[in-house]
Amino acid sequence: MRLSTVILPVRRWLDGGRDEWRRAERLGFHTAYTYDHLSWRTFRDGPWFGAVPTLTAAAAATERLRLGTLVTSPNFRHPVTLAKDLISLDDVSGGRITLGIGAGGTGFDATALGQEPWTPRERADRFAEFVPLLDRLLTEDSVTYDGTFYSAVEARGIPGCVQRPRLPFAVAATGPRGLKLAARHGQAWVTTGDPKIFETGTPEQSRDAVRGQIERLGKACAEIGRDVSGVEKILLTGFTPDRSGPMESLDAFVDFAGRHFALGITEIAVHAPIPDSDFAADQRVFEQIATEALAQLRP
Repeated sequence: MRLSTVILPVRRWLDGGRDEWRRAERLGFHTAYTYDHLSWRTFRDGPWFGAVPTLTAAAAATERLRLGTLVTSPNFRHPVTLAKDLISLDDVSGGRITLGIGAGGTGFDATALGQEPWTPRERADRFAEFVPLLDRLLTEDSVTYDGTFYSAVEARGIPGCVQRPRLPFAVAATGPRGLKLAARHGQAWVTTGDPKIFETGTPEQSRDAVRGQIERLGKACAEIGRDVSGVEKILLTGFTPDRSGPMESLDAFVDFAGRHFALGITEIAVHAPIPDSDFAADQRVFEQIATEALAQLRP
């Protein structure tokens, strides 16, 4: 069982930003992630910094804490340039990077470069090409590829990642095609629950949905002869019908986490508090969860 956190890139580095990443390491979180967006929902008109520079700075400011994205998507990334950034980031961090990666959505990222939003089918098609190509770019010295959406011409990946054969992928997926990508390419799988029941569902219905997702991931792994127990299963909190309820007290979180660990989730990521936002929470409760929750959950 692992407990991680998500630090949104909304603070200037020298005005509290650096301190948040160092605090995450001091509190003992397994990984500190950040969103990889150009802007995001209610934060659109406020400060929002780039994920790769933020993680590079965080790597220099910490020593043991794993770092990563939840999640990167093809919405404004190209596999060739992303691979070069990731190899550099993994090097700076000494091999502490996990790439959370998903198909993307219809938010601001989808139109910021002037394009029309992709349909769900096109997002799935691009993702199915993006992930295997990125895998090759991070593991091979030179890659040439001519696909439907992406191309690479003698793209160099030297010297490769510090982590071998490459840094781990945490693939966010719930549909059949995405789960097959997670089974084949993911060292971890990411879920936020079922978005269809976020507004009107119950916590029990949400857990049932997560249980079903894990079962389908298991079937996707079995189809290629892989043991699903070798895939870490990450729950990003804040998007289930419980909303912020698990962050209201240590006891509430322990109950929430225990029920999800029992389903097969192996890592839970909680957002670092941001006042006056969807992720507002008591900083003292957050730190208590970080330092005391796992001890209560382990037999």
